Amino acid sequence: YLHKDYGRCDRESKCAYHLNPYLDGYAAMIQEEQQRASGVTTVNSAKQKYIYSRQRHLNSFKSHPGTKTVYFDFETFKATLKPEGYEQNVFIQNLLYQIKFPFEVDKITKVIELYRLGTITEGYRVGAVTFPFIDIEENIRTVQIKEFDKDNHTKGTDFLHSLLEKSYIRNKIPVPKWLKAYAENDKKVSCLFGEHLLKKYPFHPVALVEAPKTAVYGSLYFGFPEESSQNLIWLAVYYKSSFSFDKLKVLQEREVYVFPDVSKDGSTFSEWETKARKIERESPGTSFIFSDLLEKLATEGDKNKGYDLADYLIQKDWRLFKKQTLRIKTESHPESECESQSEKIITITKNQNDETQTIKTDEA
Repeated sequence: YLHKDYGRCDRESKCAYHLNPYLDGYAAMIQEEQQRASGVTTVNSAKQKYIYSRQRHLNSFKSHPGTKTVYFDFETFKATLKPEGYEQNVFIQNLLYQIKFPFEVDKITKVIELYRLGTITEGYRVGAVTFPFIDIEENIRTVQIKEFDKDNHTKGTDFLHSLLEKSYIRNKIPVPKWLKAYAENDKKVSCLFGEHLLKKYPFHPVALVEAPKTAVYGSLYFGFPEESSQNLIWLAVYYKSSFSFDKLKVLQEREVYVFPDVSKDGSTFSEWETKARKIERESPGTSFIFSDLLEKLATEGDKNKGYDLADYLIQKDWRLFKKQTLRIKTESHPESECESQSEKIITITKNQNDETQTIKTDEA
């Protein structure tokens, strides 16, 4: 394995890893060590390359459209949902105590239940949050692990199957059969984050973002689908290149509002919009409505950092999002002293349980 400073993260537009092992001499050093250990030299390395290439070619036939997908073990997934784990969960604790406008416990409880967020409670990545990708039939496709700092910015990313496999090997414990079979899957992130909600709420409009964290923030700020049939179901594709027909065909006949992350040259917005038009042709009845709000709000600094909707929402008080302001034009009446039309501004403020509402009116 490469050192953790190397590699590529899942945020394509602004990857945090800048070191290249092929440029700083690290790869050459490792290759030399491996050659000494295995006896592979520059003389026979060409033959080794051929064998490796041929093996990859043969492996490509192992998985095809008819191959059965192996799902993530449900009992192992359930272990991430231990109630006591949320006290260790940095992401959840930040939302309750650390951010500028902390959320109420019942809202956090709802969002945990909605997306089935969990916690890594021991070992490597302890305190990290788990984002399960659950398909429309309630199968666990994969479980992403995210480590966050006190500002809920990403510190590290992993997947539970990878973490488990490394742990078994390191501790010299046989890898379970389900995990071996699961590792053979061509793709691990093979559905949308939050996809399981589509079956439960078949007529709700959908909001689509890139990262699971942004989907969680969207639900916390704009309301949960159980509260109103007009509330959005917030889903995430995983990362930039995941905006594809393969994943989005499940949204057929849905109204989908799309919020791409900002990028330095607007490439994410353009790429997603182009793909969306193609998907609309291939998936009749599906409608993608793109929001350019972030493109308009973003400064050059925001674009360079690859900001997403969550970066803007977290700066705002979530309580303000419970207010709806409607402008209604009212016709003048004969008895009115004003002959022209008047405009009435109605602000509706709902409480947390939607049991009561206060209506204030002002004549303009």
